[in-house]
Amino acid sequence: MARQNPHRPFTPDPAQMARVPVVSGNAINGLGETDFRRPEVVYWAPDPDQIAHGDMQKWFYTVDPGLPEYADLRVKRQEVSQRPLPDLAKTPAAHTPAAWSGLLDRFVTQGHCEQIGVAEMRPEWCFDGVDMPYSRVIIAGVQHDYDEISKAPDPQAGLEVMQQYHRAAAAAIEITAWLRKQGWEAKPVTGPMATKLTMIPPAIACGFGELGKHGSIINREMGASFRLSAVLTDAPFLPTDADTFGVDDFCSACRICEDACPPEALFQTKQTVRGQEKWYVDFDKCLPYFNQHQGCAICIAVCPWSRPGVGPRLAEKLVTRAARLSSG
Repeated sequence: MARQNPHRPFTPDPAQMARVPVVSGNAINGLGETDFRRPEVVYWAPDPDQIAHGDMQKWFYTVDPGLPEYADLRVKRQEVSQRPLPDLAKTPAAHTPAAWSGLLDRFVTQGHCEQIGVAEMRPEWCFDGVDMPYSRVIIAGVQHDYDEISKAPDPQAGLEVMQQYHRAAAAAIEITAWLRKQGWEAKPVTGPMATKLTMIPPAIACGFGELGKHGSIINREMGASFRLSAVLTDAPFLPTDADTFGVDDFCSACRICEDACPPEALFQTKQTVRGQEKWYVDFDKCLPYFNQHQGCAICIAVCPWSRPGVGPRLAEKLVTRAARLSSG
């Protein structure tokens, strides 16, 4: 059993719980299923009326965090998402795959995002029913301000989450606009809305790190404290390599996020989800607290990897330990 903490016990708002659908979110996600199938949209649908938990999603929008900056950021993010894209150049630019990938580095050096990577598209990343016409996915990552996200579940941390979703969306739009000027079709995918594909699997594939017990990616530099956006394209980028450094062993022995979770939604061991063994968050336990606390974010805030400067040292220790064990 998880240790007690200041946010437990948690009693969900009856008005929210009256909107809980008959079907379990864990069932929609495929918890316990041994055969592969594509993911389904369980939350953050562009049209909430199209999903089982749509009434709970609409209830989330009614929660007043008490900070006027929330409304301002919602307007800013909408403005970014509706920004007109440039016309597609008539002649596609020609670069080597390596040169294409190198050109993406400027979006990091210019401060649009903190990390960027490219993966070849895989159909299993796309939501059920999506016909994906693009062969590449670019993933951009933007880091949270640790002092702000560490205030979770205070509304100020939720404001930081919104701020980084705004930055991530802006980065995706900038990359998309650049590609169109280069003569290549591109489409931005911005969080938190679920549209074409799940972003965590391609982010892992292109070097952002490994999945942690809290269901978020653990990155060497940013820990779990970052947000993602994506760009879909056919531009012939060279895929970037995955980055593994022993997160599974670390998370198996660590219970910090598990103990900190108010609704006790984290499992001690990996679960089978649509034919894959992975770390998984109990959707039905997590969502009520998530909804009542502006997205919560406790688990990524308390993760040891998220503390500034800690990640690189932890990764080095894990890699060194693995090498020592493999050598006997």
